[in-house]
Amino acid sequence: MMITQAVESQTNIAEDIPEIIFPPSDLYSDEPPVETELHLRQIILLFQCLEWLWKKRTDFYAAGNLSIYYSPHQKKSEDVRGPDFFVVLGTEKKIRKSWVVWDENGQYPNVIVEILSPTTAKTDRETKKELYQNTFRTPEYFWFDPYSLEFAGFYLIHGKYQPVEPNEKGHLWSEELGLFLGVHQDLLRYFTSDGNLVPTPEESAEMADQRAEIEAKRAKMEAEKSQRLADKLRELNIDPDTI
Repeated sequence: MMITQAVESQTNIAEDIPEIIFPPSDLYSDEPPVETELHLRQIILLFQCLEWLWKKRTDFYAAGNLSIYYSPHQKKSEDVRGPDFFVVLGTEKKIRKSWVVWDENGQYPNVIVEILSPTTAKTDRETKKELYQNTFRTPEYFWFDPYSLEFAGFYLIHGKYQPVEPNEKGHLWSEELGLFLGVHQDLLRYFTSDGNLVPTPEESAEMADQRAEIEAKRAKMEAEKSQRLADKLRELNIDPDTI
């Protein structure tokens, strides 16, 4: 009788325990707004330039101020971080509400950039650096202060972040992106392997307009030169159309 009561009691307890249901992976980002307009402009600049440079590529994902959910228990309420800017390679380029590691084949960012501020600098230099090194295993980590212009980068080598040595221009090479990162007019920008600035869409359009204007001027000068020559030949009673 006592055994039967115990079994019934355990059954009732089991029935009272709610079924554990993992949240859907379609989670919204839960990041606070960026601290200043300059921080926002810097994040947008990094995103915009890379999207424009890689506009024909479909094998990457770049985002700014977006939550990364990485809980091994697949819980929204734990293990979440939102880098200021990150890039994931070898993935589908599509719009996401957040980056959910367990729904992305376990992928973490290949490159992370944090924009320092007085309230976040210590966390970015210590806590986040340790997290990106030991948990995310992100191959490259950079940080930049848009006010003091402090700029540093790290490669993950044998499980530990090692400082990236700058070139003669102070630029740091990103092996993952195949680009340099460096400070230009007090903002962090990309540079090609040849050292050329990677433009924004607006800068590209402006350069295209300038090239078109130069070509138009050159064509006009050539036409005027041809006309002067034709006029001179006619003065000599030579038909320029027969030459």
